[in-house]
Amino acid sequence: MPWLFVLYAAASLLHFTHNAEYLAQYPNLPASWTRAEVYLAWCSVTAVGLLGLVLYRTGFGRIGLTVLALYGGLGFAGLLHYSRAPMAHHSAAMNVTIWAEVAAAALFLIDVAGIATCLRVNAKTTAEQSLEGR
Repeated sequence: MPWLFVLYAAASLLHFTHNAEYLAQYPNLPASWTRAEVYLAWCSVTAVGLLGLVLYRTGFGRIGLTVLALYGGLGFAGLLHYSRAPMAHHSAAMNVTIWAEVAAAALFLIDVAGIATCLRVNAKTTAEQSLEGR
């Protein structure tokens, strides 16, 4: 999971950086948004992911994975750009950064789901073995 976490965080940073640096060119975004706010939003989203990772790695597996799944889900928020304007109204670079973040988030979520499934299967097997031992 760590390399997918890094991949998703990097793709997210790429998208947010492009968004911040070319904010005025993104179609129909609020004029009141600033570069600093976009970077602060990325820091906030990434803090959610780091919290999930710390929880997961310090023995709070289920809670950590839940927070990590929430973090991965936030990677799909970039698709909201297309609710403001169609894909054709965005530049190629805009589309590439949006879709790179979405693809990385999807891979990350698949990995988190796989880990959660393994934990659940292992917990069920352990519980069954405990019952058989009685």
